[in-house]
Amino acid sequence: MSILSRTWTSSHPPTAPKSTNPPPVRFGILGAANIAPSALILPARSCPEAEVTVVGARSLEKAQEFAKKNGVAKAVQGYEAVLSDPEVDAVYNPLPNGLHYEWTMKALQAGKHVLLEKPATNTAAESERIFALAKEKNLVVLEAFHYQFHPSAQRLKEIINSGELGGVQKITATLTAPGGFIKPDDIRFQYALGGGSTMDPGCYLTSMSRFVTGREPDSVLSASPVFQNKEQEPQIDRKMEFTLSFPALPAEVEGPTADCLCDLSTPWWGPFGLIPPMPDMSVRVQCERGEATLSNFVMPSFFHGITVSGPAGSRTERVYGWGKEGVEKGWKGESWWTTYRYQLQAFVDKVQGRVPQHWISGEDTVGNMRCVDMVYEKSGLGVRPESAFKL
Repeated sequence: MSILSRTWTSSHPPTAPKSTNPPPVRFGILGAANIAPSALILPARSCPEAEVTVVGARSLEKAQEFAKKNGVAKAVQGYEAVLSDPEVDAVYNPLPNGLHYEWTMKALQAGKHVLLEKPATNTAAESERIFALAKEKNLVVLEAFHYQFHPSAQRLKEIINSGELGGVQKITATLTAPGGFIKPDDIRFQYALGGGSTMDPGCYLTSMSRFVTGREPDSVLSASPVFQNKEQEPQIDRKMEFTLSFPALPAEVEGPTADCLCDLSTPWWGPFGLIPPMPDMSVRVQCERGEATLSNFVMPSFFHGITVSGPAGSRTERVYGWGKEGVEKGWKGESWWTTYRYQLQAFVDKVQGRVPQHWISGEDTVGNMRCVDMVYEKSGLGVRPESAFKL
């Protein structure tokens, strides 16, 4: 399937008839967020066991406009109206980072499963409380690190784990966006709402580094921020460069490191600053006997490449499906499925009591938030503020 065909089909997915046994998981969306169509609404269209039934926003007019534009049956005013809706089984929470904790706790208290945008919370302690309540209520919470559900990221990890290239020594992970696409007044640049580059693209890098190594970092060796507007927001990083150190395994002399670079607004360059920089969404894993690089790990369904150099020579793999093993194990997927569609399938499987192909545990989420906290502490900016909400 070509890049044009995949792109078209993923943005215009076929409409699947909804299942009756079991009935579909009915989703309510908190807020008229820009990410919701690609992260949930379009994926749900092709999923027989998922249905978006309602969206709630602070403004009823905004909710109605969003619902009409995206084909959602019902619009309501306020987030509480979504949580109290008896026809909602699960909530999608794409609110600003600083509101994740409050509204996820309220959703769990209301008996709803939660698909929670990343980063899960402002602090690791908040994440711990969310998963403690989810366990108590026997409900599902999934932090939406969608890239992990795609075959390409899993193939990268499989190559590393195979031992083909030897032990991991160094990871270089980068996630940057050109300047101008995120406006200066964006919520990502507001400390009170849990903003900062490390909380947005940076949390992908901590996640990917931990995913590839299968370890938790024991220290942050360095963390250097570049401010968005130091006078107005002295604790907000537009860019962060940081290095994680991971513990050594028994057979290793020293553990691997991860050099990470995230930037929400990379400056333009060239004559008069008229040339925009290309986005960089890559991870390179250097090992004892070679290396492997995955390009475009955030949106691999459109295009990507896994370039491997080792004792057997060099090759490039492109992985848009599960292959023979996946077929034999009954893993669901199509070459045009986005990372979000794979993620939705896993979430639905978990809610329906099945074993998903891949999962991100509560321990994993807490570990990632702990890593983000460590980066901010090392940088001198301090962790993001905890929510004032008390259950």
